[in-house]
Amino acid sequence: MQRLARRWRRQGVRVALVPTMGYLHTGHLSLVKRARQLAGQHGQVVVSIYVNPTQFGPREDFSRYPRDLKRDLKLCRGEGVAVVFAPSDAEMYPRWGEATDPAMRDEDARPTRFSTLVTEENLSRLMEGASRPAHFRGVTTVVAKLFNIVLPDMAVFGAKDYQQAVIIKRMVADLNFPVKIVVAPTVRERDGLAMSSRNKYLSADERVQATILHRAIQRARRAVRSKAVSAARLKAELKKFITSEPLARVDYVEFFDSDTLRPAVVVRRGTHMALAVFLGKTRLIDNGQL
Repeated sequence: MQRLARRWRRQGVRVALVPTMGYLHTGHLSLVKRARQLAGQHGQVVVSIYVNPTQFGPREDFSRYPRDLKRDLKLCRGEGVAVVFAPSDAEMYPRWGEATDPAMRDEDARPTRFSTLVTEENLSRLMEGASRPAHFRGVTTVVAKLFNIVLPDMAVFGAKDYQQAVIIKRMVADLNFPVKIVVAPTVRERDGLAMSSRNKYLSADERVQATILHRAIQRARRAVRSKAVSAARLKAELKKFITSEPLARVDYVEFFDSDTLRPAVVVRRGTHMALAVFLGKTRLIDNGQL
């Protein structure tokens, strides 16, 4: 992949990257279409497919995360993707985990293990970072590696993972990556549910009740349409509204500045909202500007 990327760079070919964990859906394909527009007629689109183990916590769904590479490749061919980069764990994290091997505990052996992680120190402590402490360290590490491997001119991320996109923008600025970050709109089902690979986990009843995330965002928009309101009061109201669905359990509801992610004390039009809700055992996230 890197040899090909270097050749493209020498030839002046613009490269747009769409990082994914696979099990592609219409939302992912909208990112691919945006990447194609950005790359231009003579550019190339690369889709990475990799279920990244370092962004999953110990009791999360890494082992059961949906995978269907054959189907994903067919969808990518249909969208004119030049390359699908689908590495193995051994390629992305060589010698990962050898720290627990007694033979590797000698000080001189340490440089032979994978031991370099990329951490954003501030924004990654909020919201998703508070609920999933090591999550964004895994995200920034794998995205930094993908940027070094694919050497893209631009990368396209979805707005559904809004905090992730802001953190990646910060990493790119802080570490001087020559990559333009583009955030494409969230794609939704007809009933408002944000498209996600994890929607596959939902039972029929959970799927019906999962629309509560989008309905909560709409309710918040109506609440601030004509006046500013207390964040604490609106948060309490929305938590009560969400849990009116019997299978829904709130992880968090937060209001913040779109650029800095700084929490808002008063919520008004233009404030950003994000929430995470469990439907049964499935944890879904959504967000939107009010």
